[in-house]
Amino acid sequence: MRRLLRHPVRLVPLGFLVTILVGTGLLMLPWATSESRHTPFLIALFTSTSAVSVTGMAVVDTPNYWNEFGLVMITVLTQVGGLGIVTGATLVVLVVARRLGLRSRLLVQAETAEFGIGDVRRLLLRIAGLSLVCEVVITAILTTRLWIAYDYPFDRALWSSVFHAVQAFNNGGFALYTDNLIAFSTDAWVTLPLAIGTIVGGLGFPALFEAVREWRQPNRWAIATKLTIWGSLTLLVVGFLGLLVIEWANVRTLGIYAWPDKLLVAFAQNSFIRTGGFNVVDVTRLEEESYPLVIALMFIGGGSASTAGGIKVTTFFLLAFVMWAELRGEPDVTVGQRRVATASQRQAITVALLSVALVVCGTVVLIFLTEGVRYYEALFEVTSAFTTTGLSVGVAAALPESGQLALIVLMFVGRIGPLTLGSAIALNTRRRLYRYAEEQPIVG
Repeated sequence: MRRLLRHPVRLVPLGFLVTILVGTGLLMLPWATSESRHTPFLIALFTSTSAVSVTGMAVVDTPNYWNEFGLVMITVLTQVGGLGIVTGATLVVLVVARRLGLRSRLLVQAETAEFGIGDVRRLLLRIAGLSLVCEVVITAILTTRLWIAYDYPFDRALWSSVFHAVQAFNNGGFALYTDNLIAFSTDAWVTLPLAIGTIVGGLGFPALFEAVREWRQPNRWAIATKLTIWGSLTLLVVGFLGLLVIEWANVRTLGIYAWPDKLLVAFAQNSFIRTGGFNVVDVTRLEEESYPLVIALMFIGGGSASTAGGIKVTTFFLLAFVMWAELRGEPDVTVGQRRVATASQRQAITVALLSVALVVCGTVVLIFLTEGVRYYEALFEVTSAFTTTGLSVGVAAALPESGQLALIVLMFVGRIGPLTLGSAIALNTRRRLYRYAEEQPIVG
């Protein structure tokens, strides 16, 4: 325990691991399933890991396999996982800031303006307050719609709305319907609140708070906020147009709808792709040209210190600026009128390359363990698990136990890995009192 307290960053994965194991034990109880039977350990572990890591991937039919108690447990685990990720990330940033030197602490505080070094309580209350407000608003809209338009009894409408509001804001992706949200694909009163909730939850609280506070002067935003906000908007537009163009005539997805509904469905599905996990079209029936786009969007994910997964928008667009500066022969990487620290560039490269390596290795392992799976299906499933998206092309449920264990590890590592890795890199940063002679090897 003393060693853990010397390195508080290690408490984050330990806390998530304990939560997953507790959730597994609760889901194994006979009164958690619709048939009052003991759930096999692997199914309970997979579901608990998926809920706590806010992935939403399932190996059983969620609405039919679990009863009310089981679904409540999944909701609680998703809420704990979502808020735990955000608050854990917040606390890790504060710990990292305190462990750095004065100059580095000031830089961290400048880059994360809302992370006041001594104001943890106010920040965490704001995070919890925003989460509650967003989930209550989504719940109110969905309850009204299901009660009035679909003739749901009020208690059923309320429960369904609460469940999906928690899943949306926390980027979970579990649904109470066998076809997920396909039945509501053209209902804007259902899909748009969930899509907006997913986007807000996936932006990241530091960027969101600063953007709201300084909305009149976006040029004063920190680099992280600029990359997150403008990068997220760019990905939303690119993904929306990409899906619309590729799937426009596909009668198995968008082709069956009139053009206004095509716009709505494409926007909603694109919003859910980047770790949201819901689907309003059957992803197994997408055109093959859509898979590279979907995989790329899942891999990028959402904002830092958010409920979203992936390598993060900041990492992706920071690497884009690094490449742009190199192609132009610029000595420094600049975003707006700020120079990006070399350490941040190296951290982004490290996170991105390690993530690529994990996805590639996971894909190879899944192909090796599973007969008949096509390579792009394995890549899709592995990317979805690692980035905690939760979309599936049906491979997860058909995997052998070894394959499901591989996805469990990927979900846990994908949720915890980037946070722990980035913090460890920052904490291990040290200044040398000397420098070796420089040599420039040939690259390319």
